[in-house]
Amino acid sequence: MSLSDFVIRRPDDWHLHLRDGEMLKAVLPHTSADFARAIIMPNLVPPVVTCSDAEAYRARILEAKPECDVFEPLMTLYLTEGTDPADVELGVKSGLIKALKLYPAGATTNSDSGVKTIENIYPVLEKMSELDVPLLVHGEVTDADIDIFDREAVFIDRVLDPIRQRFPKLRVVMEHITTSNGVEYVKSAGDKTAATITTHHLIINRNAYLVGGIKPHYYCLPVAKRESHRLALREAATSGNGKFFLGTDSAPHPDTAKESACGCAGIYTSINTLSCLAHVFEQDNALDQFEAFASLNGPAFYGLTPNEQTIRFYKTDAPLDLPAKFAVQKEQVSVFDPGFALFWRHEAINA
Repeated sequence: MSLSDFVIRRPDDWHLHLRDGEMLKAVLPHTSADFARAIIMPNLVPPVVTCSDAEAYRARILEAKPECDVFEPLMTLYLTEGTDPADVELGVKSGLIKALKLYPAGATTNSDSGVKTIENIYPVLEKMSELDVPLLVHGEVTDADIDIFDREAVFIDRVLDPIRQRFPKLRVVMEHITTSNGVEYVKSAGDKTAATITTHHLIINRNAYLVGGIKPHYYCLPVAKRESHRLALREAATSGNGKFFLGTDSAPHPDTAKESACGCAGIYTSINTLSCLAHVFEQDNALDQFEAFASLNGPAFYGLTPNEQTIRFYKTDAPLDLPAKFAVQKEQVSVFDPGFALFWRHEAINA
């Protein structure tokens, strides 16, 4: 399907890092300008572990939001071995908490407070199953003897599948999948299991950060894998299958933290995600499935209604002139470079 313009419902981002403080103030407008809602990651320092933490963080997000933007932060809790099921129930029933996030300890940025022994969180998972609140999983094991390119596949076998078997009614999102293993597992699972896919994992493979010198701004966790895995992600995202939806995992870091001897994992895509995605879906002759991936499948899985607002995409002859970096106080943050020119612009049709 090839078009020069098309209209979709305003999209949502089902996996977003906003950080806090000055970084929050700098990056939130990039998301709130384009997205109606976003699932907010709780891995702050210290993490968002209680309802009171989430309520305070939500207030800071709303304070940082430009007045002209309509945007709803969907709050999550950072799941620990000390998470109180009663606090979870309070947050879910009040409407504040939309999901809980499982970070295996040490798996990614600010995950040191994560879960080491899965069995210790079974009481919380039982309560979540009862409440029908989603568990969001960073799907990687952290065992030192497991190759980093195999961590997702091993997680499915050792952690995710046992959780699903023990708690069949638990709603689970396998976040930022990076492998054909993840795609096939989610496809074969029941209707309680879904997955988010990032913009950058649809575009880059492991050559992007390993060939011709180390490219720290293409380094993220989970790491991008082989080309065959990228193509499997593309097929899943563009298929219209309701189990797959957009979660950018847009994650800002100052360039000084990325360009170092031990660089941080994370790619910042909020500024150009929608234009990148339009390019990808056009390239795969699937513009008719773009709305499902960006705007419909996520709300359906979370039990929410799609956004009423719409946005129009239109293709121009001249490439977009988007910033390569932006300033946060005295630091610079680099924006994801897809490696090709972007020609798809978008504008809101109604407020």
